[in-house]
Amino acid sequence: MIARLLCAGLALAVMMAGAWSATQDGRADVGEGLYLHGVTGSGHPVEASRSAGSKVQGMAAACVNCHQRSGLGGREGRSVIPPVTGRYLFRPRPGIDDDRDIPFVEGMRADREPYTDATLARAVREGISSDGKPLNYLMPRYGLDDGDMNALVGYLRKLDRRKVPGVTDSTLHFATIITPDADRVKRQAMLDVMQHFFADRNVRQMVPAPPMRSSGRTAHAKSMFMVHRRWELHVWELSGPESTWQQQLERRLAAEPVFAVVSGIGGRNWTPVHAFCERAAVPCLFPNLEVPIDRADDFYSLYFGKGVLLEAELLAHALAGASDSVRPASVLQVFRSADSGEEGARALSALLQRRGMAAEMRAVPSGAPASELARMLGAIPSDQALVLWLRPGDIAALGSMPTTRPKVFMSGLMGGLESAPLPQDWREQTQMAYPFDLPDRRRVRVDFALGWFRARHIPVTSEQIQVDTYLACSLVSETLNHMVDTFVREYLIERTEAMLEHRIVTGYYPRLALGTGQRFASKGGYLVKWADPSGRRIVADGDWTVP
Repeated sequence: MIARLLCAGLALAVMMAGAWSATQDGRADVGEGLYLHGVTGSGHPVEASRSAGSKVQGMAAACVNCHQRSGLGGREGRSVIPPVTGRYLFRPRPGIDDDRDIPFVEGMRADREPYTDATLARAVREGISSDGKPLNYLMPRYGLDDGDMNALVGYLRKLDRRKVPGVTDSTLHFATIITPDADRVKRQAMLDVMQHFFADRNVRQMVPAPPMRSSGRTAHAKSMFMVHRRWELHVWELSGPESTWQQQLERRLAAEPVFAVVSGIGGRNWTPVHAFCERAAVPCLFPNLEVPIDRADDFYSLYFGKGVLLEAELLAHALAGASDSVRPASVLQVFRSADSGEEGARALSALLQRRGMAAEMRAVPSGAPASELARMLGAIPSDQALVLWLRPGDIAALGSMPTTRPKVFMSGLMGGLESAPLPQDWREQTQMAYPFDLPDRRRVRVDFALGWFRARHIPVTSEQIQVDTYLACSLVSETLNHMVDTFVREYLIERTEAMLEHRIVTGYYPRLALGTGQRFASKGGYLVKWADPSGRRIVADGDWTVP
């Protein structure tokens, strides 16, 4: 377990060192720097040691590694890590204070002496609790001077969230975001699922709140009850140019404060939405995207997969990993301009160039007829691989395979997966990037959602989008049930990360998990080929691959 914690700290150090080096021109909060980045007020890495003798410094010693960004702790193996926000550390014993509705978290300690500034400093420096007992051996001992210690204590007090946007005594407010370039059929398919899910959950919640079973470690009985709140969905549809989206979202959030953004759907560019969620510190959970944002140092956005970016990695692995005798001399990529395939082609070109392979990109104008493809693909050398980042309409219009018969690869996400209307003449030569589990292997996991749709008469017009939307809503619901009434946005992210890998019903994905600094829950896929010249049956051309 120590090794795991150290590895997590080192991984975060690599990701966050660059962000911290700027230090916001020296105006960064010292306590925040210590807690999140392991940097002292002087700008040097903090140093600490554990009772077992191991030493840590810098990001590996940052408090966030164990106590998390929310400060509410969690679980590492069998060890329960307590909350360290001021409300939990300095709270008097039960029966003395008026704060009897303190939210329940697993590691809270109600049976110990409250900390003071002096005893907290002793705990941080010497590993001695407020009761005078040794702390867990995993807790490092920090050599902080008084200035750094005061700053850290101040930051812990500031972590408390008494008033959370989007949360009232009776209602939890959520938003879903739709960009103007989102596919209209998929947009409606997503909304059908979300609106039914919210209505269904609100009907189920019209029952008395069940008492939570006491852990024996708290006398705050009130904190052990879950208050059922109605869920309200706000649909934030964006309009106009991308340069205005963030301002639109800021106005929406000011007018309709929400606790989190759930699901959502976009086209080629989600960057303004991602940036808004990070800046506003609003969780953005599992939107339906073909081009998600890959920024490992961000926190508030979680995605099921990397979309066309993962497909590019799968294709690069296949093309560059082939033996010299079958490796193509070059790669030609074809896509529609201003579509998601352009981002996939760019990602694949960059990956191949790093491996010493030439990659050419050709864009079909967005308004050009599908017959333009025939001209582009009329004469392709047999030693050149062809990659198609195309929609079903263009795929269906491909016509006859070029006589030179090159090796062909295509995007499954854009082309329609196993339903892609690829002409029979192309199928024998084509492999498809497939960032999901195979149809026969996912059937049981998907059937649960499909049965739910049938029972509510929801038309299935975009199965993968609808199953992912149902999965996102279910994950949020289950996570909130485990959070009881601890409504903290960062805690929602952390609890989702912790619960995800234990989820059995994972829809289109064989497994979902989020490790330290990871924002993509599914990390692999297949290359597949069609089993026969017609029909939808596909078979894997190799094992599940995590690039």
